[in-house]
Amino acid sequence: MKGSEDMQEVVQSVERTLSILEVLSDYENGLGITEISEKVNLHKSTVHRLLNTLMIKDYVEQDEDTNRYKLTLKLFELGSKKVEKMNIVTVARPLLQELMEKTNEVIHLVVREGTEIVYIAKVESQNPIRMYSRIGKRSPVYCTAVGKAMLSYMTDDEVNFIWENSNIEKLTENTVVDFDKFKGNLGIIEKQGYAIDEQENEIGIRCIASPILDYRGQVCGAISISGSIISFKEEKIKEFSKLITGYANKISQELGYRI
Repeated sequence: MKGSEDMQEVVQSVERTLSILEVLSDYENGLGITEISEKVNLHKSTVHRLLNTLMIKDYVEQDEDTNRYKLTLKLFELGSKKVEKMNIVTVARPLLQELMEKTNEVIHLVVREGTEIVYIAKVESQNPIRMYSRIGKRSPVYCTAVGKAMLSYMTDDEVNFIWENSNIEKLTENTVVDFDKFKGNLGIIEKQGYAIDEQENEIGIRCIASPILDYRGQVCGAISISGSIISFKEEKIKEFSKLITGYANKISQELGYRI
C-alpha cells in the first residue's frame, strides 16, 4: 500500500520537468525540442511549455544559432552550496574541539540562510550550561554574535536588506533595535575582527564570534564561543577574542582563503 501511496503523491508536472533536466544533463551541446520529446515520451507542446518555465528560472538556456536547449550552471551552483556547507563542517570539526578544550565553553559553527543563522555544528563543554541551541536550529542574524560577525563583512546593500526583512524586536533588554546604532556596531566589529553578544539573544548567555571566509574571500559562516555570564566573565573577553579570531582564520585558510 505504501508504494501506491507514494506514487499518488508524485506531481506530474514536476516529474516531467525533472525528466527533462536529467535528459539534458547527458548532452553537453544540448538537444532540439523534437529529440527531447522523444526521449521523455511527451508531446512537443508539453515539453515546450516546461522548457519555457525552466528558462525563466535560468535552469535551461536556448542556443540562438542551433535552437538547441541545454542546462545552465544553476543546478551546479545549488549543489555546490550544499557541498560547501558540508566541507566547512568537515574542516572545522577538529578545530572546534580544540577551541572547546581551551575555553571549556560551548562552541558553535553556523551558516546564514536569508535573515537567519543556522547552527550546523556544536561542541559541548563540561560546564553545566543550558543553551537553547541545537544542530539545525535557526536564530535571527541581527541579534547574534555570529550573525553580526558575518554582517560586518557584507556590503551596505546586503546589511540593509537583511535588516529590512528581519522581524526586529527586543528579545532581551540588551537587543539593539536602532539601525544607526546597529550599523555603528558593525563598523567596530569589522575593525576588531570579532563580535560580542551581551545577552542580546538569550538572557544569561554571552557569546563572542568571528566570521569564516572562503577561497573567494567571501564570508561563508562564523564560529562562536558561548557561555553563561557566570563562567564566561567579562575579563575573559580579551583572551577569548584572540582565540576566536585565530581559529576562525585557521578554518578560513583550510577552506582556501588567503590574505
